[in-house]
Amino acid sequence: MPVVLRRRIDWPMVDVAQVVYYPQYFDLAHRFFEESWEEICGIDYPTLTLERKIGFPAVHTEGDHIAPLRYGDEIVCKLWVEDIGNKSCTWRYNFENQHGLLVWKGHVVTVCVNLDNFESMIIPIEIAESLRACQED
Repeated sequence: MPVVLRRRIDWPMVDVAQVVYYPQYFDLAHRFFEESWEEICGIDYPTLTLERKIGFPAVHTEGDHIAPLRYGDEIVCKLWVEDIGNKSCTWRYNFENQHGLLVWKGHVVTVCVNLDNFESMIIPIEIAESLRACQED
């Protein structure tokens, strides 16, 4: 089941055209990614990375900008795991504004790594099972 998270657009996120500056979408996606771990796997991202020494760095990113977001808008992020392999997974993001208009969609492929040596590793079974449960309905 996908995770749905929300966040307001703050002033530092907009440019002189008064719309969200395009790199901010990937920053927002990563913030939603970090926030989603507790809901998906029952473990917060700092515990996963700092204590368990497991990371999921991005190796491929894509995004489609469909409509602008402006200061004060609310992003409603629907996030799910589209595909999961032995060592990697593909995350999908749909951002809508507070009116239900799709404004951005993206996907990020991450690889599971041991943060002590930054070598890829097989996704631990309990994490893989939780990620599989976060697929789109």
